Amino acid sequence: MSTITHLYRYPIKGMSPEILQRTFLKVGETIPLDRCFALAHGTTEFNPEAPQHLSKTHFLMLMKNERLAALNTIYNDSTGILQIFQNDQQIACGNLKNIEGQKQIEKFFAHYLGDEIRGTPKLVQAPSHSFSDVDAKVLSCINLASVRELEKVLGTKLHPLRFRANVYFEGASPWEELDWVAKEFRLGTAKVRGVKRIQRCAATNVNPQTAKRDLKIPRTLLDTYGHPDLGIYMEVVSDGEIAVGDKFMCEEGNHKGLPLQT
Repeated sequence: MSTITHLYRYPIKGMSPEILQRTFLKVGETIPLDRCFALAHGTTEFNPEAPQHLSKTHFLMLMKNERLAALNTIYNDSTGILQIFQNDQQIACGNLKNIEGQKQIEKFFAHYLGDEIRGTPKLVQAPSHSFSDVDAKVLSCINLASVRELEKVLGTKLHPLRFRANVYFEGASPWEELDWVAKEFRLGTAKVRGVKRIQRCAATNVNPQTAKRDLKIPRTLLDTYGHPDLGIYMEVVSDGEIAVGDKFMCEEGNHKGLPLQT
């Protein structure tokens, strides 16, 4: 049995996390507001009236734009205000609920990233759409024991937020989570099911504290373990509330994992 130690959501894809103490989960949905906005390259076509899953390469993201890690973003859903900080100083602000505020944010990122982006970036969103890396609404979950095993291989400490997960937990054996596909768990008052191991990408090479690429996480995983996986995607199969301190309690089941596309 495992215990939740940290909960996060990422209102804007590729940007900094928001710490949660508790949240409510609905069947077939993400954590509320998780990846509900994204900054698309100017060349990206996205129709908010008929949103479709697009690969991460269509958006600003850490895999290509490591300087995003130097920013701290704070989004207030009640007001729509997005504040952007660097070195504890506010450097941009805009209301994402109106066109003028969106343009202010787009202009900031066009200036901040310059030639790293294709065209003027566009802030995109669509009702009930999540800009996840996979074509499904899931929770990303990280076993901290697996992170510590990888630290031993690398010979250095890893900040867990390299892995940009929603749920971090303790109490499982290292790499145990990789065998949770198709298994169901009671999580707080909700129920979740493992659906796919998380294949790590080059975004994990970026140190979230320095905004520098200082490791080769996917290559190290592949060379050491024969796969690039760390963590598991889980889908919500029964509504309920989860909170820091809640237990992962396995319930026997024979459901198949979902074939998610990366």
